[in-house]
Amino acid sequence: MKYLLVGLGNIGPEYELTRHNIGFLTLDRLADKAGVAWKSDRLAFKTEVKHKGRTLHLIKPTTYMNLSGKSVNYWMKELNIPKENILVLVDDVAIPFSKLRMRAKGSAAGHNGLKNIEALCGGQDYPRLRMGIGDNFPKGRQVEFVLGRFTQQEFDELPAMMDKAIEMIYSFCTIGIAQTMTQFND
Repeated sequence: MKYLLVGLGNIGPEYELTRHNIGFLTLDRLADKAGVAWKSDRLAFKTEVKHKGRTLHLIKPTTYMNLSGKSVNYWMKELNIPKENILVLVDDVAIPFSKLRMRAKGSAAGHNGLKNIEALCGGQDYPRLRMGIGDNFPKGRQVEFVLGRFTQQEFDELPAMMDKAIEMIYSFCTIGIAQTMTQFND
């Protein structure tokens, strides 16, 4: 059984520790814990992890956030992975910081990375793990907020949030999305 885990983010040191890169950061933590290294491949940084007889293909698209669908579509086809075995890790301003919600499908809710995945991968029916980054920004300042770095308090809470996300990823790949949502969704 194969899975494609997609962490959304932007490449480059200026984006490294920003809220928009929480998908990248979470997959980096998963790869570190599994002792695997990233390599640059077509349209993404890629690595793989074995877990309970399953192969988890991890990608961090190098296309920048707004063109993430290009990378997802390529790897989905290249690895012959059905949409229901894809999990996209994405930041979400509509969810309080550190809360996590897995969904089997849904709208992009204004997120350009998800919009591009929908456009290039054929719709909204793919699983995603929505990672709450909160909405603590003045009206009209959303871009600065999501591209801004975590506060010290958020940074201190990140490891626990990412560890729970990793538990949810492994659960998704072993017991499926329905049971994972029941067990973990905040």
